[in-house]
Amino acid sequence: MKKDAMSTKDSTERALRSHLTSVKEDLMTGVSHMIPFVTIGGIFLALAYASASVFGDVTTVFEATGTLGWFLAQIGNAGLTFMVPILGAYIAYAIADRPGLAPGFLLSYIIQQGEVLKAAGSVIGLSGGEAGAGYLGALVAGLLAGYVARWFKQRTVPGFIEPMMPVLIIPVLTMAVLAPLVIFLLGVPVAVVNAGLTSFLTGLQGGQALLVGAILGGMMAVDMGGPINKVAYVFAVGLITEQLYQPMAAVMLAGMIPPLGLALSNFVAPQKYTVEMYENGKSAVPLGLSFITEGAIPYAAADPLRIIPVAVAGSAVGGAASMVLGVSMPAPHGGIFVVLLSNRPLAFLGCLVLGTLVTAVLATAIKPDFEVTVADLERSDAPTGGSSPSD
Repeated sequence: MKKDAMSTKDSTERALRSHLTSVKEDLMTGVSHMIPFVTIGGIFLALAYASASVFGDVTTVFEATGTLGWFLAQIGNAGLTFMVPILGAYIAYAIADRPGLAPGFLLSYIIQQGEVLKAAGSVIGLSGGEAGAGYLGALVAGLLAGYVARWFKQRTVPGFIEPMMPVLIIPVLTMAVLAPLVIFLLGVPVAVVNAGLTSFLTGLQGGQALLVGAILGGMMAVDMGGPINKVAYVFAVGLITEQLYQPMAAVMLAGMIPPLGLALSNFVAPQKYTVEMYENGKSAVPLGLSFITEGAIPYAAADPLRIIPVAVAGSAVGGAASMVLGVSMPAPHGGIFVVLLSNRPLAFLGCLVLGTLVTAVLATAIKPDFEVTVADLERSDAPTGGSSPSD
């Protein structure tokens, strides 16, 4: 009986391990398809701000209709807008193949729409902000869409209905089943949490620079461009109108740190990351320097339990140091392109380096070696040693 119990336990552990491996592979499918959108969006947006810093005002690039910077910003904004739905779409695709693609995309997209979540909140009697659910919401939506679509796909149906299943019946049924769940039970609570966070931060304006900087910095890295990130960002931007520029500096630094720190860890310890992540690291550097926090999302999506805490730690340190040193930033965006607008440019760069190193060191310390890595491929591609044939 004891052997039977041990055998059952072992089989359960193997099944759980297999399931977790499968989920990780599904997430990586979504990440690998999302990376080009992150890269295009981030680089074009960075070019937009670079253009605006040379030819105009970086703070009004989105209002300068018809300028070079404006056109570049439209492309960049489109890439960063659609990257999150693409993540959810291809997670669902990895699980259920073609029937899961459209529901995964649409569910992930709809919970990024603040007006939809606000209206949903009013329906169920919860008042919240107009923030989206971010990439974490897309992860959940993609997984749900994939599993539900796969369940429908496995049903036995009459032969005359079968051709309609992948393109009509499964996508529509999956969307119909999950839309209320995803919008009301996933999206609305996020909006409510964001409203509470905004109120909490407003009460912290009066002092304690270290605490405020750490909180704002950590929030920028929690969901890396998602709703919590946006709450901190909007909070800091709102204070610019009151000529309070220190929170904006802390927020900008904190948003730059995750992609830079994780890329640095990737380059220093490539054996801890996949080949796709190594390639993403090359684009994460310019994205991080341009204040595009989304450059770190592929790392977080592939290993959220390890990456999110270390990203939060580095950003919190950088944000806290910035507030303590009194670093200010009057521009709401631009990253490295607007560093000279700071009252203390060298201190700004020093806080950036500090936070980047904290994230890189922690990530390298806690991540285990990955199965197949860039380092492995480089070793396998290297010419084998040995003596040359004798004459």
